[in-house]
Amino acid sequence: MGVAEASFQIFNLLALLAMGHCVADDPLQTDRIALEKCPGCSSSLDWPWWLLAHAGVHAFSVERIDLGKCRRRDNLAVDQGLHLLCRLFWAVLAVLVLN
Repeated sequence: MGVAEASFQIFNLLALLAMGHCVADDPLQTDRIALEKCPGCSSSLDWPWWLLAHAGVHAFSVERIDLGKCRRRDNLAVDQGLHLLCRLFWAVLAVLVLN
């Protein structure tokens, strides 16, 4: 496989992962999940359960990224950028390993 073909596959996979991220972070994450996944904000279940549920939607360990945002270490732009970098990593890894 040439560099151009690998780059095209990575871009396509990254686009799909980015779209999946948008779905997981917006319509599939309710306001309640967004608030209660942060330490000290949960009312019905302990916050780690909410964070785990959200991370389960995303699948690959994004709970650490969200925890950084919840603890006010990262702003929304950094949070979203880190999520997309994770997707880029998985896209590159998938193309290199599967081909």
